[in-house]
Amino acid sequence: MTPEEFDIRRHFSILYEKIYSKPLVYLDNGATTQKPNCVLDKMRYIYEHLNSNVHRGVHYLSNQCTDLMEEARRVVARHLNAREDAEIIFTRGTTESINLLAFSFGETFCKEGDEIVVTEMEHHSNIVPWQMLCQRKGMTLRVLPILDNGDLDLAQLDTLLNERTKILCVTHVSNVLGTVNPVKDIVAKAHAKNIPVLVDGAQSVPHMAVDVQDIDCDFLAFSGHKVYAPTGIGVLYGKREYLDKMVPYHGGGEMIEKVSFSGTTYNVIPFKFEAGTPNYVGVIALAEALKFVDQIGFQYIEAHEQVLIQYTLGQLQKLVNVTIIGNPQKRSGAISFMIDNAHPYDVGMILDKSGVAVRTGHHCAQPLMERLGIPGTVRASFGIYNDKLDIDQFVKAVRVAANMLSK
Repeated sequence: MTPEEFDIRRHFSILYEKIYSKPLVYLDNGATTQKPNCVLDKMRYIYEHLNSNVHRGVHYLSNQCTDLMEEARRVVARHLNAREDAEIIFTRGTTESINLLAFSFGETFCKEGDEIVVTEMEHHSNIVPWQMLCQRKGMTLRVLPILDNGDLDLAQLDTLLNERTKILCVTHVSNVLGTVNPVKDIVAKAHAKNIPVLVDGAQSVPHMAVDVQDIDCDFLAFSGHKVYAPTGIGVLYGKREYLDKMVPYHGGGEMIEKVSFSGTTYNVIPFKFEAGTPNYVGVIALAEALKFVDQIGFQYIEAHEQVLIQYTLGQLQKLVNVTIIGNPQKRSGAISFMIDNAHPYDVGMILDKSGVAVRTGHHCAQPLMERLGIPGTVRASFGIYNDKLDIDQFVKAVRVAANMLSK
């Protein structure tokens, strides 16, 4: 069955909602995606028929949920092409994954005088945890700048990376500009100096095939809710050679081997990093979402979304009052723009009255906004269920906003 025959939109009941009596055009996928019925059905089935805490019981329900959760870990490992299931750690999302890494990696491998390198286009969740580590340890945070078109200034990477650099942290796809960074090349440059690399995959995993072995990244984080799964579930992939050595992030049940008042020994990975009752229903639903995506196939998803991006860019460029922010060599997932000097919030409100959902503001990327010299943008971000009819309604609404707000 082809994706067209599959009729992707019919799997998302929310897309048939009316907003102010207008058809819903959902272009806020960079913030969160809608959930297909199969994911919602899976969650309901677990709660109605199999619900029980995992890894702790000998009874039927507990064993069933445990099996489904660990099968989900295998699904995620296959999706990312991880070397082994144990390299997949379940978290609440990208933010927690990076906080876990910043604490556990930092406590294990970092000391005063060391350096961390991030980029100018990072989301706050890939900046603030590293700043906190630097403050704790007396380290320095260094920043790889961007070029005016929104690409990274990779010519400066070699001079930023040195013997004091403990880790390089880079987003795969900018959540603001849609810039697709050449992470495989970046990782190779860092590895040439024995520096590990974290890739923030929050905006890439939903839009393209991500192969951690091919990229050769040491860590990768992503959120389930951006790839058609529920909120509150995410993944940190890490190479065993690092995870085995890293200290735990949280203490409690499941992450231990033996506890006594004289001392505690820790469990093996991945359980060492999964303290307490996990979001096992979210984990199982994440696997269902990834299987749904795989059924459509990234060959179709990438091609379809590129058609939408180019079509949207072409339509917006016809509007004289609209400025598109950034012109990267390769773009995925999102387009940010401004209307003259209009505040992005005002634009978003007008679009909302036309049934069009977009994101406005600084998009948790204030350092990037400072570099661009703007307070924020309007961002349209795309999903597998969007089509040209969505774009036409969106552009029509932008035209109305431009006529109302342009000076």
